[in-house]
Amino acid sequence: MSTSPEAAGRADDRIVSALSEWLARHVSDEELLARVREIGTADLEPAQATAVDELLSEFQAGEGGDREMLVRETLEAIALG
Repeated sequence: MSTSPEAAGRADDRIVSALSEWLARHVSDEELLARVREIGTADLEPAQATAVDELLSEFQAGEGGDREMLVRETLEAIALG
């Protein structure tokens, strides 16, 4: 039985992939939210989980803001662990 790429791998790698795809405009805001919610933050370090939770909150608020900067900051927080 094969495992889809979405189901395989570490949570941090999967979130980085989703965020990168959003930055490249390959997925919509809604798709990004759904994927990140599905992955969850349980397997992340506390600082990583906080950054992802803040990202989700901003996106769910539906406010314009600078989402690209927020996504980049989240990527940095995940990379730094």
